[in-house]
Amino acid sequence: MSVPVASVEPTTVRPPVSEGLGEGVSESADEALRPHAEHAFAAELAALAEQDDRPRPARWRLSPWAVATYLLGGTLPDGTVITPKYVGPRRIVEVAVTTLATDRALLLLGVPGTAKTWVSEHLAAAVSGDSTLLVQGTAGTPEEAIRYGWNYAQLLAHGPSRDALVPSPVMRAMAEGMTARVEELTRIPADVQDTLITILSEKVLPIPELGQEVQAVRGFNVIATANDRDRGVNELSSALRRRFNTVVLPLPESADAEVDIVSRRVDQIGRSLDLPAVPEGIEEIRRVVTVFRELRDGVTADGRTKLKSPSGTLSTAEAISVVTGGLALAAHFGDGVLRASDVAAGILGAVVRDPAADRVIWQEYLEAVVRERDGWKDFYRACREVSA
Repeated sequence: MSVPVASVEPTTVRPPVSEGLGEGVSESADEALRPHAEHAFAAELAALAEQDDRPRPARWRLSPWAVATYLLGGTLPDGTVITPKYVGPRRIVEVAVTTLATDRALLLLGVPGTAKTWVSEHLAAAVSGDSTLLVQGTAGTPEEAIRYGWNYAQLLAHGPSRDALVPSPVMRAMAEGMTARVEELTRIPADVQDTLITILSEKVLPIPELGQEVQAVRGFNVIATANDRDRGVNELSSALRRRFNTVVLPLPESADAEVDIVSRRVDQIGRSLDLPAVPEGIEEIRRVVTVFRELRDGVTADGRTKLKSPSGTLSTAEAISVVTGGLALAAHFGDGVLRASDVAAGILGAVVRDPAADRVIWQEYLEAVVRERDGWKDFYRACREVSA
């Protein structure tokens, strides 16, 4: 028999994380080191909802058009500026949003560092107003993380019952008509991955211990992220892959686009950490991006010199990390201006993952490319110093 939706999770109102933790614990999302998207961009989401007069799918906070605008950025009729959350082809975002408006789940696929998690979070925030119904995939993720678990004290005392059942984020999303997120799906063991097949195809989650089931209500969907480049990847079964509409997130097409992405994200992170403004270090950001792109592509930007690529991915996310670390060095141990000496150590750490092979590749790149490049003498000296 089917379980009434209300009996699974009777309310969507959730207590603050700090509830019950004692006095002195802030309940404000402003105090979080990294607020959830629905809190960090609450003003933009509210402005979009107020001016959004287009049809909305069941239980969606915004229309598909408004969700795409939230991710890609734009200016609303009243002059409100919506900042871009994703810099890339518009069609990719439109296809992703449209998929969520159907009964097919969405799989965001791409190499590490292509903003899969970032896009997943912002999609869930815009569609459902809640990005926290999350299953984090690891090699040790059990079935209970996707299906449900048990309160063993209740189970031992009273046997299997509704009170003893602990719903997973996916079960809660099914009951409330929300968007669930599954991060790093390919890191989850194959037999656990396939737990999703019935959920995605039949829109039902059986509870055989109780002789019951949970049926998904309108508005429910799943966003999963995956990559096939890292170690520890488990292939998706053909049956599970068919349940997803796959959208591939590419690496930035141009250096300018990647510089823009890195600058925006570092600026956002920097404001939360009271770091110097990004514009003063834009040239160093461009150098970091250039180095990463050339080593990643195996050829210099002018196409004249072929290069060996190191073992690391050298993703946009790693470039953001290098620049953020450099800004912290500039703020706390420099004059506040991002310079070559601030990013050199971070670049070395990102490039040289294999101490033997990658170090040789890095040294060859320094001597053959960086050393001969006009205006890069300070960068060459800084990199040589930390590489010695």
